[in-house]
Amino acid sequence: MRNVDAAGLGIGDDHPPRIMGVLNVSEESPYDPSVYDDPGEAAAYVDEELIGEGADIVDVGLESANKDLDVLSAEQELDRLDTAIETLESTSGDAVWSIETRYHEVADEALARGFDMVNDICGFADPEMPRVCREHDAAVSKMASPPDLERPGAIEDVDEIYEALSMNGFTDKTILDPAFGGWSEAKTHEDDRETFHRLREFRGYGRPLLVSINRKSFLKAIAGRSTEEALPVSLAATSMAVERGAHVIRTHDVAETRDAALVGAEFARDRYRSGDSGAVGVEELDVTTVREAERHLDWIGAAGAKQGDRDVARNAVVRTYELSGLNDAAVGALRAATVGGDASGAAFALGDPNRAEAPSAPSATDGGTGGSAGPTGDGSPDDGPAGDRRGLLIGTPAAIESVREAVSDVSDPLDAALDEIARDVN
Repeated sequence: MRNVDAAGLGIGDDHPPRIMGVLNVSEESPYDPSVYDDPGEAAAYVDEELIGEGADIVDVGLESANKDLDVLSAEQELDRLDTAIETLESTSGDAVWSIETRYHEVADEALARGFDMVNDICGFADPEMPRVCREHDAAVSKMASPPDLERPGAIEDVDEIYEALSMNGFTDKTILDPAFGGWSEAKTHEDDRETFHRLREFRGYGRPLLVSINRKSFLKAIAGRSTEEALPVSLAATSMAVERGAHVIRTHDVAETRDAALVGAEFARDRYRSGDSGAVGVEELDVTTVREAERHLDWIGAAGAKQGDRDVARNAVVRTYELSGLNDAAVGALRAATVGGDASGAAFALGDPNRAEAPSAPSATDGGTGGSAGPTGDGSPDDGPAGDRRGLLIGTPAAIESVREAVSDVSDPLDAALDEIARDVN
């Protein structure tokens, strides 16, 4: 994973999660608490509500990116830049300043006048944007978008996000944003939820990730909350996003989001990395699905990876499934397939049908009655009906597919279960 230096602020796996606070100098922006047109008031907001509460980055929006509003030209954005510059010059706190724009002219002017970073909401749809950022040695957040300056973030198929992020290449200091939110009429809450599920996949380019999920509709809808009530769902998602590999969280609620991000970082899985200079480097990748493994193959240009090198990817992930309701024939077939059979890359461990459930004390949640967790309620073991045995099937997707082929036609229920597993692992 490449780390990015944003005006001295480290962003990436080697650094804690970074918080990007939001300031808007656009009167049409929808979230009133962050909107200011007076530089003095804006500076006070930045010092007290953003930097003062833990923001590492201040992201300044010159116009609303609401799809229902007219898009400003580069000249119109430049007319608003003076307010942003005055605000920057009036603040006393220390932070990296980011300009949100889609135009290279605006980015060039902002970087020349004191800004440190660019937040390109059209993801290099302006092909001159990478050049400007390189010339200023500036970090740039690149949001997944179509090649259209008037349609930021309007990727309408989750499968297209990954390729959209690569439009017009990368700079050495590019941070990637998979574009959460209602950027087009065709994009649904389910699309955003799928994007969140697949967040690790976007680490495949080996670059830091930025997510903007604060009070987003796809989260509000889960709990049935309004924008004003949506902070708790945002914080829950923030911890999950950081645990899944996000490095920068863009938010209007800085102090609370910072705490949630730190919790996510604390409980993220430790992955091995070697740091010895001059030696062969090792980095354990954050891979949990075949598709995530394929993305890493794509990025390094592995042979055949552009079409998806299934053999390597399908051996990159180990999955574990508990099977229940097994009869003797199913148990025998699974054992035969995984012990010296064609599916020797998988393992099957059969459970003990006579193992009693551990006793538990009565509690208010179960009505205050019962003395055992055993099915009979009297503390005695219950073998269950004949043929109701359970076990663990463990293996890579490729090995599990071999098990599926080896035990085919032993029983319809087992075939159905393994068909479902095959769909899941792929």
